[in-house]
Amino acid sequence: MANCLVTGANRGIGLALCRQLRRRGDEVIGVCRKASDALEASGARVISGIDVGDPAAVGRLAETVGGVELDLLINNAGVLRRDELGGIAGQSLDGVYAQFRANSVGPLLVTQALLPNLHRGSKVGIVTSRMGSVEDNTSGGYYGYRMSKSAVNAAGRSLAMDLKERGIAVALLHPGYVRTEMVGGGGDVDPDDAARGLLARMDELTLESTGGFWHANGQPLPW
Repeated sequence: MANCLVTGANRGIGLALCRQLRRRGDEVIGVCRKASDALEASGARVISGIDVGDPAAVGRLAETVGGVELDLLINNAGVLRRDELGGIAGQSLDGVYAQFRANSVGPLLVTQALLPNLHRGSKVGIVTSRMGSVEDNTSGGYYGYRMSKSAVNAAGRSLAMDLKERGIAVALLHPGYVRTEMVGGGGDVDPDDAARGLLARMDELTLESTGGFWHANGQPLPW
């Protein structure tokens, strides 16, 4: 049995991760801004009211988690805005900043705050996106989302280097184009299938492979 913490746990991929971790017998802490009935029913310990991009909220998270040792930390919380060239101003610009706070800074703040809870052999997962790949970008657009995911890839790689000497491995993971509320119900992958792939990648993660960027199906992705 492992102790696991998942952010963005109230719906979509995060909820599916919590359910699957509970199903295999793990203890789970589900972290979110606003709890859902589905998360409450999952058997996870729920910590709500946490905006991962807010340092004060992340501090409260660390205090609430207390001295629990974490074997698995999955930074899943994220924000998507459909900003386009020519319209990045006003509220759209605020949306770009919001994506950086949640998608880029959030995983760094959460991992840093929970470092005392991690131990040699712990694993950290960051749910990023292949949309953060510079080489893979063939369609443009989604400026804030793409930039924020590129930034978290850089942060995740640095975390992998900094935490390796502590015996903690880090993975950057693309879940696929998942049918969630965040993408308006589009997508071609069910949340359960995405979560299954993400957990498989975390299970096989080692210090030798730390800092890698993979699709949930195991395919290495270009930076």
